Amino acid sequence: MMFRCILIPLITLVLTFSPFAYSNVKTEEQKIALDYMQTLTQHDLVKLRDFYDRDSVFKDKTAGKTYIGGQHIVDFFKRAYHGMLEYEFDITHIYNKGSFVVMIGEYHFKGKGLQFGKPGKIISLKVPSVTTLELDTENHKIKKHVDMIDYQMLSEQLALQ
Repeated sequence: MMFRCILIPLITLVLTFSPFAYSNVKTEEQKIALDYMQTLTQHDLVKLRDFYDRDSVFKDKTAGKTYIGGQHIVDFFKRAYHGMLEYEFDITHIYNKGSFVVMIGEYHFKGKGLQFGKPGKIISLKVPSVTTLELDTENHKIKKHVDMIDYQMLSEQLALQ
């Protein structure tokens, strides 16, 4: 009886604060972040440009690349999209503290092999990643976008294709 008295409130507490309990509830910051990521992965360069200003920063932390200013960022993605047939970010976790949003998931890339050093092939990759965004929520702009991508896993997958 004592065990049940402790266990029931504990289960209720876990379910109440579980991210799954609130999976349909998104903060305004998360909505902006998801809209941005959808625009990014759909290759919508016109709409993507609207998310940036001249002070926006995109940083691929694991590759050591940084681009500053909306035009430079859009130009980078335009080059990155070349030869890309599919590009998605499957978000498994999203949370935020104010205007700082963290998304954990997998990037899915499918593209022409030439882009990956494998000419004549179609390459398909799933790469674990963490993406963080610092937002200007008032203007719906991206102040800073940082990607941390598991390039080791990408290399391992490429070796098998």
